[in-house]
Amino acid sequence: MFKNKTLLITGGTGSFGNAVLKRFLQSDIKEIRIFSRDEKKQDDMRRTLLSDKVKYFIGDVRDYNSINIALSGVDFVFHAAALKQVPSCEFFPMEAVKTNVVGANNVLDAAIANNVKKVVVLSTDKAVYPINAMGMSKALMEKVMVSKSRMSSDTILCGTRYGNVMASRGSVIPLFVSQIQNGNDITITDPNMTRFMMTLEDAVDLVLFAFENANSGDIFVQKAPASTIDVLAQALKELYNADNDIKIIGTRHGEKLYESLVNREDMMKAEDMGGYYRIPADNRDLNYEKYFSEGEEDVSKVEDYHSHNTHRLDVEGTKELLLKLAFIREDVAK
Repeated sequence: MFKNKTLLITGGTGSFGNAVLKRFLQSDIKEIRIFSRDEKKQDDMRRTLLSDKVKYFIGDVRDYNSINIALSGVDFVFHAAALKQVPSCEFFPMEAVKTNVVGANNVLDAAIANNVKKVVVLSTDKAVYPINAMGMSKALMEKVMVSKSRMSSDTILCGTRYGNVMASRGSVIPLFVSQIQNGNDITITDPNMTRFMMTLEDAVDLVLFAFENANSGDIFVQKAPASTIDVLAQALKELYNADNDIKIIGTRHGEKLYESLVNREDMMKAEDMGGYYRIPADNRDLNYEKYFSEGEEDVSKVEDYHSHNTHRLDVEGTKELLLKLAFIREDVAK
């Protein structure tokens, strides 16, 4: 489906963008456009890739004109640009709104205006029952996407929702590895805290699945295993043959004990597609009877899909998953 087509990746210099880019460079796609505001990262990418297929656009999703210009002649969009750090968004929630909500709105409007065929927006498990500003802004982004999907007939708008992506920028695995290598205590907030575990390759697979299978307004979730933070730390200690002490520092502001990928209301209508769930859009019209007089009898009987009730990895299973990360394989080999 990508032969002789043009793909634009917003936030294309980030962890997700780089992984998606590498996968698509192996295809017969005509052109990949990297849209971001960091000229240094773009220059580093340009010097590393040396590919005529990749074009670079300096811009900010907060600026409609800059994304509108970049989308001229584009067939597909992967929208990865976002503010993702929970603490940063807690202290500057309006900045999260400007990038994650207004920015996404700009991307979707510009995509529709330029007759883009399909847009996939990137969301997070923190958007389900959100308790922090980052999750709230991503939940609103999902609502904006679904709302626009009802009115867009030519451009298919859909979303993907991820759990933790292992070793992505700002994630806990590089922190634990650094603490192990420097001989410091491994700092754990709560040993019983669980998180979904998926690789960047899994993340790219989910995007491709969405590109190939989405109806407008769909949100796709990949079924993923989970690990407790304690098991993750123990697995890393064994891989690195380390004897660092583990220090419990307590749950940070805005953190959950476990993360949900699908809430119970969505599980009622979710379609099981094997390794994935498809969550179709809520396409009710603005008829208040349906919101206040008619309910779903069985919603209370359905359980969320979350990191406490998914497949739970033990230490050996976590080690096996960690060894899919190139830098861990290299460290262990040394």
